[in-house]
Order: sequence, then structure tokens, then C-alpha cells
Amino acid sequence: MNRMILKNIMRFVLFVSLQVFLLNKINFFGYLNPYIYILFILLLPFRIQGWLLLLLGFATGLVIDMFANTPGLNVAATVLLAFMRPVVINLVGKRPDYEQSGEPSMREMGFKWFFPYALLLVLIHHFALNFIDVFSFHEIGQTFLRVIVSSSFTLTFILLAQYMLSVQKER
Repeated sequence: MNRMILKNIMRFVLFVSLQVFLLNKINFFGYLNPYIYILFILLLPFRIQGWLLLLLGFATGLVIDMFANTPGLNVAATVLLAFMRPVVINLVGKRPDYEQSGEPSMREMGFKWFFPYALLLVLIHHFALNFIDVFSFHEIGQTFLRVIVSSSFTLTFILLAQYMLSVQKER
């Protein structure tokens, strides 16, 4: 089996397991919900086909929805995340910057590139997730607060995971 495929299968299992068995249990007054599972989509190779990216986004969201009992909520947000990923990659970096790299990780692309990339995609995911969940503009202030707080914690978890993975690779 191709090494890259095996690596991504292991990432999928790791991030989905962390989400389902640990992070889904964190809920601080409905505002703090970190979603580490989206890191799987963020770290997929640059050269992945668009249809496969959307399919993996769908599958990832579906697995999370099955465990969280939120039918379609994570699927919609994760498919939007996968759809917007190439757009964000083009916004954040120049094509020669990522043509040489295999994946958009902090270790390969550096913090200066990875931070805005992850920030934009986390915000897109969390806006979609929270606004689909509420499905109303009646509580827009609370919804924005949930998006900001959850995005902050998700981004912190993602950066910590990236830092830990890059430290392990250096050893």
C-alpha cells in the first residue's frame, strides 16, 4: 500500500477517534467545542483530486455525525471545508510555494503559511457548522461568539498537534 495512503488512514483514525471519544465530551455552556477532526482534511496532499477531496470530506463528516447524533450537520460543514480548501490554498500561497511540498503541514510550509491557511478554513467550517445548527439569525450574537470561541480552541488544538508532529519528525 502506498505510504501516503497509509499515513492518511492513520490520521483519519487518530483525529476522528480524538474527536469522538474525547473532544465531543467538551462543551462549556455551548460555546467551547473544539473540532480536531478537520485537521484530517487540512493535511490532505496538495495534489489530491477535487472529487476525492469532497468525498473524503463527506465521509469524515458522516462518521462524526454518526457518533455525535447530528444528522448531516458535520457533513455539510466538512464538505464546504473541503470545497473551499483549494480556494484558500490559492489565497494563502503562491503556486511555486506548494508545488514542491507534498502536504500543507506546518512542518513543510512553515508557520507563516500554515496559520492563515488553518485560520481561514477553521472559520469557514465553524461558521457553517454553527449557523446550520442554529438555522436562524435571531441569536446571531451568541452564534458569532460560539464561532469565535470554538474556532480559537480548534485552531489552538490544530497548532499544538502540528507542533507536536513536527517535533517528533525532527527527532
